[in-house]
Amino acid sequence: MVMRNSPLPRMSRRGRVTVGVLVGVFILFTLLGWGIDAYTDYLWFSEVQFTEVFSGVLLTKLLLFLAIGTVMALVVGANLYLAYRLRPLLRPHSAEQATLERYRMVLAPRLGTWITVLSVIIGFFAGLSAQGRWSDWMLFRNGGNFGATDPQFNVDIGFYIFDYPLLRYLLGVAFTAVVLSVLGALAVHYIFGGVRLQGVGDRMTTAARAHLTTLVAVFVLLKAVAYILDRRALLLEQHVSPGLYGAGYTDVNALLPAKEILAYISIVVAVAIIVFSNAVMRNLVWPGVSLALLAVSAVAIGGIYPLAVQNFQVKPSLFDKEKTYIDRSIKATRAAFDLSDTKVGEYTPTSGNPPADLPSDTSAQNVRIIDPQLVSQAFTQSQQSRGFYDFGEKLDVDRYTVDGKLQDYVVGAREINDDKLSSQQRNWLNRHTVYTHGYGLVAAPANEVCGGTGLPYFVSGFLGKSTTANACSAPEDEIEAKQPRIYYGEQSTEYAIVGQSDKSKKVEFDRPQEQNADASVNYTYEGKGGVEIGSFFRRLVFAIKNTESNFLLSDAVNSDSRLMYIRTPRERVEKVAPFLTIDGDPYPAVVDGRIVWILDGYTTAQTYPYSQKINLATETRDELTGTGSFALARDDVNYMRNSVKATVDAYDGTVKLYQFDDQDPVLKAWNKAFGGDLIVPKGDIPAELAAHFRYPADMFKVQRNLLTKFHVTNPQTFFNGDDFWQVPNAPDAPQSGVKQPPFYLNVKLPTQADTTFQLTAGVTPANRENMSALISGSYDKAGDPQLEVLELPDQTVVPGPIQVHRLMVNNASISQDLTLLSRNGQATVLYGNLISLPLKNDILYVEPVYVKSTQANAPPLLQKVLMSYGDGSRVVLKDNLTDGLKALAELGKSGNTGNTGNTGTTPPATQPGTQPSAPSTQLPGNLAAAAADVDKAIENLRAAQKSGNFAAQGQALQALDEAMTRFQQVQGAAAPSTAPSVAPSATAGG
Repeated sequence: MVMRNSPLPRMSRRGRVTVGVLVGVFILFTLLGWGIDAYTDYLWFSEVQFTEVFSGVLLTKLLLFLAIGTVMALVVGANLYLAYRLRPLLRPHSAEQATLERYRMVLAPRLGTWITVLSVIIGFFAGLSAQGRWSDWMLFRNGGNFGATDPQFNVDIGFYIFDYPLLRYLLGVAFTAVVLSVLGALAVHYIFGGVRLQGVGDRMTTAARAHLTTLVAVFVLLKAVAYILDRRALLLEQHVSPGLYGAGYTDVNALLPAKEILAYISIVVAVAIIVFSNAVMRNLVWPGVSLALLAVSAVAIGGIYPLAVQNFQVKPSLFDKEKTYIDRSIKATRAAFDLSDTKVGEYTPTSGNPPADLPSDTSAQNVRIIDPQLVSQAFTQSQQSRGFYDFGEKLDVDRYTVDGKLQDYVVGAREINDDKLSSQQRNWLNRHTVYTHGYGLVAAPANEVCGGTGLPYFVSGFLGKSTTANACSAPEDEIEAKQPRIYYGEQSTEYAIVGQSDKSKKVEFDRPQEQNADASVNYTYEGKGGVEIGSFFRRLVFAIKNTESNFLLSDAVNSDSRLMYIRTPRERVEKVAPFLTIDGDPYPAVVDGRIVWILDGYTTAQTYPYSQKINLATETRDELTGTGSFALARDDVNYMRNSVKATVDAYDGTVKLYQFDDQDPVLKAWNKAFGGDLIVPKGDIPAELAAHFRYPADMFKVQRNLLTKFHVTNPQTFFNGDDFWQVPNAPDAPQSGVKQPPFYLNVKLPTQADTTFQLTAGVTPANRENMSALISGSYDKAGDPQLEVLELPDQTVVPGPIQVHRLMVNNASISQDLTLLSRNGQATVLYGNLISLPLKNDILYVEPVYVKSTQANAPPLLQKVLMSYGDGSRVVLKDNLTDGLKALAELGKSGNTGNTGNTGTTPPATQPGTQPSAPSTQLPGNLAAAAADVDKAIENLRAAQKSGNFAAQGQALQALDEAMTRFQQVQGAAAPSTAPSVAPSATAGG
């Protein structure tokens, strides 16, 4: 009776219905969510006119899902069904078979259903896995030749980049299908009696043995294919001493032959398994022996023999054996990361006196003293007018021609930071329909400061008409954006609903009124950006997607409404070009009267033979990463090109991809994959846009880090490792372990013919701090990238960034002046970017000094410029760049190696609230008057601080500086008996 009944309890009809309903609801909501995401994605791609990317990726994923899923399901399902068909009709009686009979009773009546369900599940997950390989398939279909071959097999590099990844994946799929088939077939054979563990006679029927051994033979044949691909894979792995990638001596002379031999052995073993198990001996003894032979061969030929060659031939004469392969790796790495054409020149500093013409040197005058990281808060507080405006954590550096002069500018986009909206402003209506956009590109010359305020001198991006009464702003907009509104920016993280059917109704906050700062000018969007959501259906779709009923209920959504989403420039470019790695530092520029975001796109690969593999996140991390500069993904790559310059219009969100490297085969393959018109040809780049292209920071960091080793092209020197460099840590915080970032300058290096906007950085010898070389990246007149290395002679010792900073701040006079800037702990001294600029005779070092008050929300203000020339013994601390250059030139004329401080920012250290050691009225006339001026300046500074007026604070600081200078001059001129050591009444603080 038990044998005739199902061993499993049956679910009631109500239970089955409940389960069915729950499963149906789950599938419905899953499909609904997927459908809404796909539909809204399509609308977004239609808006930016990149539907070929949406359809191309979606279709490729769907085809791979169906193809791989179907093949996997069919292979596994066919083997399961075949195992059932090959079952024995008669089975010997045994306890084992009696136990299995209950399972046969469950499976046999609905075996087709069980096999179908299991196969579909396996195929479904295999298809999901295959979707992630859409990029490999597209490159396989559209890739071409690189025009260069690997040094071992003379196979075009294109095979490794375009074909190898997909072939390796398909081999893995085949292995998985065979393994699952073996396991599934073995289980079916066992349940239905084809394989037995107990009883008399053979443990396996002839049919089951033929089936299973055939599958095992197929597995071994796939192993032969794997050995063939492993030969190519040796060129992609880390094998060459010392720590280089590619096939080394042992690989070429031992492993490559071993892999080939093992491939032949695998073929022989596969044939032996089929023949001996089914035609000759008809048992599993010899097939088992064949498999054991393959395993022993793999250990002996593929493991022991190469190990012996490595230990007994290679290690005793390591360089002689690896020399050829070291040279291969050096050349491949330089080619893969575009280092082959790097210009190398010698630069020999004379360490002489600063030249008399230093103040008139154009490059010295162009040194940037406005630090984009430290000045952001000053931009925000000086140019915001409303508390919700923000410029981000770090600004950018670009160049513009104003009045016929090309000059560096620190630029920032004035955007609305949703996190800074008040609680009243953060309701749905305000966040999404009122505070929709920023306004203006604010710029300030990179080498100027506004008088004694410590603030930048602003020349563009004004919310209203600038007036000459504002000493820190130009009288009119010098970099004019005809359309200054920013609907797409780095802080546009919320969606925005714009557009009005009633054109007279203006609800979007645009900017404060000029006449009444408390009132505002409103605006209605008139561009083509955003997706139309006037219809009820689309409003319903986006209400579901955003789980927000206001799309249906609010009067703010009308027939002419447009929805802007995915608004940050980096996200937009990543979405339209998912095959690119986007640089971590997008920057805004005014091009043809419009504000556009410019982004650098990289094509990368992981399978360039013999090239060094690097981690993008690690190699691009420095002091600025995470503070206004995005961290790149932790991708391992060994090929990289800056192949695309992308732009995003800040007003309408238009995305354009411009071909920048017209020789990159990877970009050509991607362009072909998406119809051939995805990328705008390089020749069609507008000249006004190209004028704002700059050498990309992340590409430069990768190349700079690689050049610390791969500037060495001699295999012997590379093997010895005695000429390697390193990137120095941040000069003012060397113990932090973060690297010094490179810096943009519009200068002319000693080996260059013209002034060029370039990215520069210094490197030091490995494990040392003195300067070893300076590296720069720029674009030549044809617009092509150019790397240049200025190597310093080994016999000279030139101080590096960390040493120079230490020498300057520890200088006796300078350190006292820097201490005074802190105003007895009531302010913090911050150091900006330390720039090392090689001039004709020696290196000029410039480091801006900022002072940040301890008062809440006080921005850092540029108070001084710390400068040195040559070996670091000549140090000056002045109010601005011009004064510093003049002071250095005066030191050169006098031949002194001393320093000049002349900060005069704060009085000598006294405790707040204390009185001078002698009242002013008891001092000699001149000295008493000077002390009174200092006291008055301090009081003015305190009043300015209380008012929160940063411009007034800067002017008060300048007046205090001048008063202190006069006081010190008068005090120094007085006789000791009549000029006691005095101080004004108190420090200003803050």
